[in-house]
Amino acid sequence: MKKGFLSVGHLPTLFASFFYFDMSFMVWVLIPLAVALAVFSVLARNSPKAPAPQKRADYLRVLKISDAWWFMFLYSVTFGGFVGLSSSLTIYFNDQYGLSPVVAGYFTAACVFVGSFMRPVGGAFADRVGGVFSLSIMYTIAAGALVLISLGVWSAPVALLVFMVAMLALGMGNGAVFQLIPQSFSSEIGVITGLVGMAGGIGGFYLASSLGIAKQLTGSYHPGFLVFGLLAAGALLALTGVKSRWRRTWGAAAELGSARI
Repeated sequence: MKKGFLSVGHLPTLFASFFYFDMSFMVWVLIPLAVALAVFSVLARNSPKAPAPQKRADYLRVLKISDAWWFMFLYSVTFGGFVGLSSSLTIYFNDQYGLSPVVAGYFTAACVFVGSFMRPVGGAFADRVGGVFSLSIMYTIAAGALVLISLGVWSAPVALLVFMVAMLALGMGNGAVFQLIPQSFSSEIGVITGLVGMAGGIGGFYLASSLGIAKQLTGSYHPGFLVFGLLAAGALLALTGVKSRWRRTWGAAAELGSARI
């Protein structure tokens, strides 16, 4: 079963960024979540081609496959970057530019909305041009935007624009990663989805922590953005290193049909 927009945590993150300054937003968040749960319960059906349930030991077996670790790393950069920025930008805009908490929340919500909205677009784009090519573009854009931010010479509106570009790329990258995963792990999709999702959460923790550490050690958040931009560039290099093998081995699998790599 494909992971949808609601199932990956984007909607709650968006609402939390937009209404964080008023805790009563929780009531309003629960209403659409309850509606989504009801619709999901009625309409969701397992695919007739769904693989057999996996055992706990299957997690360890999947971890012996190198591609699992590559996907975990790639997603730790895309989704980790999305989550890390979502949880840090309000503080950054407030501290760096002196924006009020309300305005900083609006700025953050704009970034989160762009990243959330572009996830399904990224998946569709990857279906059309191939997940590897799509991810290569997204990592290049994200790395460039984060390095620009690390220069620290921008006004608040310009910084907002650059962050939105970074979040756009990271959001589309999230969709592209999950376009590739079923092509290598069609029989272990539940297990690998859990592992990759875990890695994404760890990436978000790393980014948020690295910004705090950078601020504490240097008095500025910008070295933290630079490090994460370089990490995105590293993900691009890693993808470049494995793409030939993926295309050579996955391309021979008949069950992939017309899926683009």
